[in-house]
Amino acid sequence: MTRSARPSAAKGRTGVQTDGLWEAVTTGDEFAATDIVMAALDDGMDPEDLLLDVIAPLQARVGREWAANRITVAQEHSATAVNERVIGAVAHHPAVRRRARAAERPGRIAVACIDGEWHALPARLLAEVLRLRGWRVDYLGAQVPTPHLISHLHETGPAAVALSSSIATRLPAAHAAITACQSTGTPVMVGGAAYGPDGRYAALLGADAWAPDARAAADRLARGPLPEPRPHRVADDLPHLADRTYAHVTRTTPQLVRHVLSGLRSRIPAMAGYTDEQRNRTAEDISHIVEFFGTALYLDDPELFTAFMTWTADILTARDVPAQFLLPVLDLLLEQLTDYPRAADLLSRARTVVQEHLSGTRPGGPGGAQKGDSQG
Repeated sequence: MTRSARPSAAKGRTGVQTDGLWEAVTTGDEFAATDIVMAALDDGMDPEDLLLDVIAPLQARVGREWAANRITVAQEHSATAVNERVIGAVAHHPAVRRRARAAERPGRIAVACIDGEWHALPARLLAEVLRLRGWRVDYLGAQVPTPHLISHLHETGPAAVALSSSIATRLPAAHAAITACQSTGTPVMVGGAAYGPDGRYAALLGADAWAPDARAAADRLARGPLPEPRPHRVADDLPHLADRTYAHVTRTTPQLVRHVLSGLRSRIPAMAGYTDEQRNRTAEDISHIVEFFGTALYLDDPELFTAFMTWTADILTARDVPAQFLLPVLDLLLEQLTDYPRAADLLSRARTVVQEHLSGTRPGGPGGAQKGDSQG
């Protein structure tokens, strides 16, 4: 089917056939999705607006639809893959290439995702926006091991490195990457949902700059060089780690998960009838809880964990899974961590918040845990 023969759809304020684009992305129709965005560019739409005001919000909607259990994990992955290919098509549109070539050349920058971070679309959006503005961009993609990132910085000497992370549990790795990049003399800008809506964790982890989205990041870089990195150590940024609570939790995570699973079998008789798939999903849920718990201890931020727990309760409820099981999970973790006051306090606080949330007295929040990529 040719572009002109494609069925029409309602156009939003951006001038893009938004209904048709959503249908194409969520049904995995890469050709239809590409036709729609190419038509918008042919009609003169600004490519940066297309990337950030159409594709990025659409991807955020994919994440919300997954959270509400209106699309499957497979559909979410397919939609993300289509969006990534659409971004690639946009980058090769003649108007986009002409604009990138005509822009001033402010310098070279590396864009990468933190080690362990697979949500690459926000970083890809930033890379394409920076190219539109003339930057020479080394886009390194998802899951970049820190030693390889450092080697790249030594070899290329960029003016800055932009590090993206969407999931808060990657923040300990982000801290190590920030410090390592700065040790090469390279300023670090960070972005993504992991750092919080106000960038609170960016400052805590010693980043030289934070941006809430790709446009803000590009604007900040356009104003001039980032500040020279200041010397600092992890122990100086997060002195609370001296109590060894985080180290203990991360070292004993497998044992903690096993203890919780064993305890749940005795406390929730229905688990005896679980299928292998249900048991595996329960183990995954507990592992995620322990991982977020450890990250909250690393950052010394109880709100990160309590928000994740209420978000998890909502996710389970949307899937008709009793969220009450979260309460014995917290109780069983507390049994193993009574000798660590920070851990015990956090678990007790989370239990109160979850109980209030389940009774309908408290709103929930994702705590940086949404599925799918956002504009970050």
